[in-house]
Amino acid sequence: MGDRATLLETGRFEQPHAGNVADATASADFADRVEGLGGEHDAEETAGAEARHRGAADRGDTSSMSVLGALLLRRGDLDGAEPYLRAATADGDRAAANNLGVLLHQRGYPEEAAGWWRIAAVAGSAAAAHALGRHFRERGDEPAAEYWLRQSAEQGHALGAYALSDLLEHRGEEGVERWLRTAAEQGHREAAYRLARALEARAAEGGPRTAGTAALAGTGRHALADRPGADPRSTAPDTRTGRKGPGGALGRGPAPDGSPDPAGRADPSVSGPEPAAAARAAAALLDEAAQWYRQAAARGHRRAALHLGVILERRGRLKEAGRWYLTAAKDGEPRAACALGFLLRDAGDEESAAVWWLRAAQDGDGNAANALGALHAARGEAQTAERWYRAAMDAGDVNGAYNLGLLCASQDRTAQAEQWYRRAAYAGHREAANALAVLLLQAGDHVGAEPWFSKAAEAGSVDAAFNLGILHAGRDDDRTALDWYERAAAAGHTEAALQVGIARLKDGDEHEAERHLRCAAGGGSAEAAFRLAALLDARRPPPGAPALGEPVAAKSECEEWYERAARQGHRRAQVRVGMLAAARGDGAEAARWYREAAEAGSRSGAFNLGLLLAREGSEREASLWWTRAARAGHGRAALRLALLAARRGELAEGQRWCARAVELGPAEVAERAGRLREALLQELTA
Repeated sequence: MGDRATLLETGRFEQPHAGNVADATASADFADRVEGLGGEHDAEETAGAEARHRGAADRGDTSSMSVLGALLLRRGDLDGAEPYLRAATADGDRAAANNLGVLLHQRGYPEEAAGWWRIAAVAGSAAAAHALGRHFRERGDEPAAEYWLRQSAEQGHALGAYALSDLLEHRGEEGVERWLRTAAEQGHREAAYRLARALEARAAEGGPRTAGTAALAGTGRHALADRPGADPRSTAPDTRTGRKGPGGALGRGPAPDGSPDPAGRADPSVSGPEPAAAARAAAALLDEAAQWYRQAAARGHRRAALHLGVILERRGRLKEAGRWYLTAAKDGEPRAACALGFLLRDAGDEESAAVWWLRAAQDGDGNAANALGALHAARGEAQTAERWYRAAMDAGDVNGAYNLGLLCASQDRTAQAEQWYRRAAYAGHREAANALAVLLLQAGDHVGAEPWFSKAAEAGSVDAAFNLGILHAGRDDDRTALDWYERAAAAGHTEAALQVGIARLKDGDEHEAERHLRCAAGGGSAEAAFRLAALLDARRPPPGAPALGEPVAAKSECEEWYERAARQGHRRAQVRVGMLAAARGDGAEAARWYREAAEAGSRSGAFNLGLLLAREGSEREASLWWTRAARAGHGRAALRLALLAARRGELAEGQRWCARAVELGPAEVAERAGRLREALLQELTA
């Protein structure tokens, strides 16, 4: 987990959490004294330095004895190093005391090593204080460990600061972020990574906390929030109606902790200055996190490269994100290979995406295995898709079982689909629980479906909450249905917001109705847009006659919502937009919308189109649309056809349409049609 280095490489050891103390032993003194003798120098130069120091050491030079002992220790010659280090230590060289502790620890004498580290630490060696602190932590003496690690950290020792932050995090105490920052500022890549994770977690929570952040975000698969539901751009199922996409549900790839709902829903009611300030604070935290990820990634930290890629991808900087994903993937990070695959797929390069998914899946990434399964399912290769979904399941990704359920359901293998949905649902997959409930409901098992809907809804499935609303509404339990609709609407469910809006309209609460209808309309509901427009329309004062030379007024908000619904194919909205256009004198625009509505099956659209055509002299075409409207149950259209037949002298035809108009109504139409029928009857019998 840490920047695990050997003494031979850097002159210091560093320990990951709960690692061996020898790996944590860091000697800043040693590094200073042998500066320039690291891996950058060739063997000949090192041999020359060793010969010079050996000569001086043999003449009793304490400094040379310390450096020579360090050189031999670095080379692994413990027997050769020990006498020189002991001699230098006897002369009071603290670097030699620290390095003697390293040597003794390597030989299996931790207590004696600790004694020499204590001597060096008391003499001011930050590296020895760090090693001693790690020694005490391994033995469970946390107060002593904290004391020595704090001594090391306060002297500016990066490894001491990192180890202290690790101890404080373990104990849930404040100061974690402060010491991580201290270590990171000195180039400690693991500290930079963990500091970035802490900042990213705070950003996801919506803003800053106190400087002493006590706990850091995890680094496992789900800490990366690998989107356990469906990729919003994938072919995920619409479990409200039981429709299924051929590809299954994909985890889209890593996203920062606390990412929004997989379907991209947000609570549209959140607004105002405070959320805006919190959003700015969160953005600043995320910017800082990206800087620390970049620093750690530049030093070869592959998970930092992965997280940096995620942040860049979310910001639309796809090329740069791809470069960091590629860096991490080449270093063996399967999640980065998987994320790179999604990036390539979104760019239209499915073949290259499959290569990286294959690499990640072979390294045990269940998300990549699911992606391969979805890819093959979309190509109609069901057997290969099933194999990869099973591989995902074997890798511990519950989405594998869910996707197997989707695959079986798409092939009408209902029994097997139910089996896989159950397996995923029992493992805690909320959308699988919802899909299972839908399956049971379709089979007529209402009793068996409801508990699964409830389980899914309680686990956070927005669709399941909406489905429970439908279930209770079907039982005429409107109060409970509204509770579930409100719960789903609060999570951004468009159709649920529409149902809440309708319920509030019935209760006469126009303010709440408008708020929910706006949410639903903004989420793409044509019905909500129409109802919102109608609500706003009812509040408008009736327009007066325009004055001569008065400019045409701009479209009102209600007209804009009508048009939005009309463009989405809402027939009543299309008729209303046509009426508004006709009122403005724009016959061509009115005819366009009436015709669109009529061709989609709107009898009012057909009737109004007929009126428009009749006014323009196209009575023959008008009669065709009135006939279509009358046959669909439009009483006024039937009356118009009766009048038309009467004018043409087709009395029997006129009587037939009069009878139809009387039957269809409304009352005033039925009355007029009755009088016309009597007149036609008198004409026939005259």
